[in-house]
Amino acid sequence: MDILFILIPLSVVLVFAVIGIFAWALNSGQFDDLEREGERILGADDTGRFPPSGNVDSDQAQ
Repeated sequence: MDILFILIPLSVVLVFAVIGIFAWALNSGQFDDLEREGERILGADDTGRFPPSGNVDSDQAQ
């Protein structure tokens, strides 16, 4: 029964922390433009991620 005196205030603090983080995310614009990010991922090309096949470092040549 004594553990409830710790768990209930701790859970209330946790709920307020989650609500505060969510409010910060809303106010900072984290959820403003979800469609553009989805299109950016789908339309991304993979050029420039890997070096050309002729250019290898000395540790990769072994």
